[in-house]
Amino acid sequence: MKLVTYDDGKVGRIEADEIVRLNVPDMRTYFERGGADDVGERTPLADARLRAPIVPKKFFHTAGNFREHEEESKRVNWSHEIAPWIMFFQNVDAIIGTDDPVIYPEHLTNELDYELELAVIIGKSGKWFGPEEAMDYVAGYVIFNDITARDIQRQEMKSGVFSFCKAIDTFCPLGPWIVTPDEVPDPHDLAMTLRVNGETRQTSHSGRMSTTIPEILSHYSPLGYSAGDVLSTGTVSGVAGFSEDAASLYLRPGDVMEAEIERIGVLRNPVISWAEGHPE
Repeated sequence: MKLVTYDDGKVGRIEADEIVRLNVPDMRTYFERGGADDVGERTPLADARLRAPIVPKKFFHTAGNFREHEEESKRVNWSHEIAPWIMFFQNVDAIIGTDDPVIYPEHLTNELDYELELAVIIGKSGKWFGPEEAMDYVAGYVIFNDITARDIQRQEMKSGVFSFCKAIDTFCPLGPWIVTPDEVPDPHDLAMTLRVNGETRQTSHSGRMSTTIPEILSHYSPLGYSAGDVLSTGTVSGVAGFSEDAASLYLRPGDVMEAEIERIGVLRNPVISWAEGHPE
């Protein structure tokens, strides 16, 4: 099943080419209640405006999980090690949905980058559990594009931490919908691709994670989960900032990103200028 937030914040499930509205005020409530009944309202999918499928209470951010990403950082002598088990929280106010624009803050950065990630939706509250129990907490999967200002990141990492570089307004595209586990039998067997203006920039496979989703979920569980929380699993190789010709690959206004993960869909976001995003 595919779950969506659409139009003015309605919640629904996709059935063929229609959205069937569900009787909940928002997606977090859907998971808190363990589901919802239909209300008899149907909307053609083509006529609906899809929003970010969920705004979680907590967004757990994993970095360094794909070792291929760490290896490519070494080729360009990146300033710091991309170590496993890097974890921080994302700014949920930066979340946008599919087709929403990423606003380029030219006064803050000249090195805007993309990072394709598979994210997990937590279906129920819990804490202190092991990997063998972890998949019981998974309610779905969604695509995450971890937009990053590399020049800000390098400065932040001098202290050994980073967050601001990834948490600026509109830097958290999430979508296009949540796909429930019945449609994703094995989350470690998914092709992953990100394109910019139709050109493939990142291509990999979720099976290349160095730690599995159950291990990640268990590792963070002492922090406590709430129903509807989101947990990212790290990006793959191919980011602009770790290429030999990074300057030519960084995002610019007018670019269009398409983040695609097998069995889930395509998350599409254009990049616009600060002036276009703030016409006032």
